[in-house]
Amino acid sequence: MSVSQPWRGRPGAWGAIALMVLALAGLQGCAHQPPSEAAVEGSAAAPSTDARKRAQIRLELAANYLQAGKTDVALDEVRQALLADPGYADAYHLQGLVYMARQDWARADASLQYALKLRPDDPDVMHNLGWLQCQRGDYAAAQALFARVLVTPGYASRTKTLMSQGFCYERAGQLVEAQEALMHAYEFDAGNPIVGYHLASVTFARGDAKRAQFYIRRVNNGEFSNAASLWLGVKVERALGDTRAMGQLEEQLHKRYPQSREALALERGAFDE
Repeated sequence: MSVSQPWRGRPGAWGAIALMVLALAGLQGCAHQPPSEAAVEGSAAAPSTDARKRAQIRLELAANYLQAGKTDVALDEVRQALLADPGYADAYHLQGLVYMARQDWARADASLQYALKLRPDDPDVMHNLGWLQCQRGDYAAAQALFARVLVTPGYASRTKTLMSQGFCYERAGQLVEAQEALMHAYEFDAGNPIVGYHLASVTFARGDAKRAQFYIRRVNNGEFSNAASLWLGVKVERALGDTRAMGQLEEQLHKRYPQSREALALERGAFDE
């Protein structure tokens, strides 16, 4: 179980779930708290087939509710899964993702740490725990986890982790490292518009407008261009003096996203914001 990363509106958007900030009032106790080690040893070692099946059904429901943004219902379904199978690592993992969606970093951390305790060295749990640390601003801890994930034998989602690693370096202002990680992700998945956008952004920030042009044009010439990618394209073409390409992008931005902050920035001539 992991957080996937489709293109959702803005290139910097994260996750298969819409990250929603919801009031916590009235939700106290909604999530199942980790049991004692003794309880886990007694219940997780050999859960009955029926208990695990009931827990899996509840967890599937929880995942669906999470993707729909219904985090309170998702938490309740996770709680039901853990009542059926208290040592179910996947349930703690998903509980952590729900709390991440709510930006409840402390509870998310507790849940993901517990999932990792139940299933040490699980690369998907480590990946999401790494992204959580990045969200919290603990960039060193995040990168340590991503590095562990990337050396896990047989790990099949390297693009996802390299992309996350690049985003995290970018957030930390480590543009050289960000570009290197994103280049590796691009080698694995050159058609990923999120990777392409961020690689163009970092490359442009490092002063290489020509290379940035290559990456951002691929994004803007595809089906997943949006206000942010068009605006970056405008700034790149402006830096290179290509007024024709710049004008075409400006026209698209005004026509498709007239009320976006990028269109408003263009109207102000705020190219350096």
